[in-house]
Amino acid sequence: MVTSTVTPKTIKSPAARTAWLNGRYPRVAAMAVVLVVAASLPLVMSDYRLFQFTLAYIYAIALLGLNLLIGYNGQFSLGHGAFFAIGAYTTAIMIDRWDIGYGWTIIAAGAICLVVGFLFGIPALRIEGMYLALATLALALATPQFLKYHLFEGWTGGVQGIVIDKPEAPFGLPLNPDQWLYFFTLAILLLAFVLGWNLVRGRTGRALVAIRDHRIAAQSMGINTALYKSLIFGVSALYTGVAGALSAIVIQFVAPDSFTLFLSIFFVVGIVVGGLGSITGAIYGGFFIQFVPNIADAISQAAPWAIYGIFLIVFMLVMPLGIAGFLAILWHRLIMGRLASDGNEGHPTET
Repeated sequence: MVTSTVTPKTIKSPAARTAWLNGRYPRVAAMAVVLVVAASLPLVMSDYRLFQFTLAYIYAIALLGLNLLIGYNGQFSLGHGAFFAIGAYTTAIMIDRWDIGYGWTIIAAGAICLVVGFLFGIPALRIEGMYLALATLALALATPQFLKYHLFEGWTGGVQGIVIDKPEAPFGLPLNPDQWLYFFTLAILLLAFVLGWNLVRGRTGRALVAIRDHRIAAQSMGINTALYKSLIFGVSALYTGVAGALSAIVIQFVAPDSFTLFLSIFFVVGIVVGGLGSITGAIYGGFFIQFVPNIADAISQAAPWAIYGIFLIVFMLVMPLGIAGFLAILWHRLIMGRLASDGNEGHPTET
């Protein structure tokens, strides 16, 4: 029996070739390669590099939540550093005071942030645009002060913060703590992205985009804009809270000064650089947040923020749609080029 491999050249119809190139098979193959590479990193990298990659994955989870809010629903937030702090302190307090397993603390952190985000989203329905940004900005500014407040020091540790132990690999797995937390975070990242992808591709995602593009038209179609806007605020906070919980476990320390306004600004920078309204853009943004400041510091320790600003300007000039948008355009041009070359081979020009 003779078998043949399906390639763009073996498909006769141009429409079918486009569907194959732009369909699920190349994407699935690319994702499989990325997963294999990601799973192989602990074999070739030091514990410190694994720690850095783990933090990049954690930021990607937080950026995915923020992208659902800003990129897909059009609600601007400068306060997601507060939800990151709530998730981190929830995990740290539960582990430090009650010796609860870190897995349960992540679930609790996500649930608490979901409720807080949903409740914050209700009054935020009355304001939009820059007014909403200012309201969330106030949340980001107030949270570190609350964490330092003397009435809460017995829980939060005040300015000293809370130190927790790094968990060991369960079930006798031959992994050190850094390797285990890398795989654990990677698994949660994959779960978060699958759930996020299903959310934006379904009816809820279409409703969110309709509200973003034209709120009055969405209301006329029967979409409950108040419910969806409050709900996505809660879901966005849930993602960020889970990321905060993971950061507390990985870093082993939480303190109010770790959750300043700059963290919220970095999150916004991350989704813009990665690509607004893109699921994969959160990954690119997470790596940008984690590694670009380190690169800038290595280039110039005297003026690292100036180098960081130059990097940011270059990214915005070269890739105005973000890294995800830039790669999507590149992929589209590659497809068109291959189709054009295949068409020329199938129909040679006469001289």
